Amino acid sequence: MRRVRKNRPSRGARTTAAAALGVFLLAALTTGCKVETAGTTGTGTAKPVTHLTQDAKDDGKPRGDRATPTAVPPPTPSARRSPEARTLMAAGDRGGRVRELQARLRQIGHFDRNPTGYYGTVTDASVRSFQGKRGLPRTGRTDAETWERLLAMTRKPTARELDPPTTLPVAKPDPRCLKGRVMCVSKSSRTLSWMIDGKVLMSMDVRFGSQYTPTREGTFSVFWKSRHHVSTLYDSPMPYAMFFSGGQAVHYSSDFAARGYSGASHGCVNVRDEGKIASLYGQVRKGDKVVVH
Repeated sequence: MRRVRKNRPSRGARTTAAAALGVFLLAALTTGCKVETAGTTGTGTAKPVTHLTQDAKDDGKPRGDRATPTAVPPPTPSARRSPEARTLMAAGDRGGRVRELQARLRQIGHFDRNPTGYYGTVTDASVRSFQGKRGLPRTGRTDAETWERLLAMTRKPTARELDPPTTLPVAKPDPRCLKGRVMCVSKSSRTLSWMIDGKVLMSMDVRFGSQYTPTREGTFSVFWKSRHHVSTLYDSPMPYAMFFSGGQAVHYSSDFAARGYSGASHGCVNVRDEGKIASLYGQVRKGDKVVVH
């Protein structure tokens, strides 16, 4: 009987099949431990290395997911972060820091008067001028960047720069001011001097009423003091009021502090330095003399 031989693959076919099986087993063994380099995807297509987002760079808190790289351009070497645009001082503010701001602005020619400690329209305009010269937004508000630039360009003000006596030279005292406790008010020099027995203890800038509501001249005495007074006639605040003739008084004026001599009172003696009028108010007694000349 003739033996029938089973069909067997040829030697070449067996070789090809064995090679294919080897490739398959190798692929199976390496699945799951594939190493991906930064910037590659599962398809094996390489992407350029990108910069991480700000959260990925700066956030130190644990995160449940990985920060996803995003294609943002790298910062240029010349770029720098500006200080936060946080307002430090603005119109209506007052105090020692405002006084320092004004003194520093005056050092470099952006504030043309003595510091008052009040942030009014003049200070606002001075800050705008400074900001415009330095390429900063002309807001009139003193933000962190404006303040830092000003600090870098100026020195710490002296006590005299922060609290100068008066804008104009103090006038020679009227003879009526040489005895006793006197507020000696000079219209010619626009100053008030607080004097005791002929000695000037302090002086300050003042302004007076207009031609329609002039400040009375003569010798008077303080008959009433009112720390938080508000005018019943004009409904305007008159802090540190010391009345000497009817409704006329020596008192602080925020309008004077803000606008200077461009305005006028309704007959009162306005003081624009709040610190000085506060000190004067604490020293003056009822019955002390007032000389307006």
